[in-house]
Amino acid sequence: MIKDPQILLSYINTKLRDFYKSIDELCDALDLSKDEIDEVLNEKGYYYDASVNQYKLI
Repeated sequence: MIKDPQILLSYINTKLRDFYKSIDELCDALDLSKDEIDEVLNEKGYYYDASVNQYKLI
């Protein structure tokens, strides 16, 4: 998995915007762990917002 937070953020948000209706759907399809994604992005202040299906800075 991508460990650079900015690259991961861009990759995940692009996939969510263009191909998947939720983070769970993305993780299932790409065999990724939401916990691992959250670990990298939460450390930089980004959290998943289901209402817009994107990781946002909080």
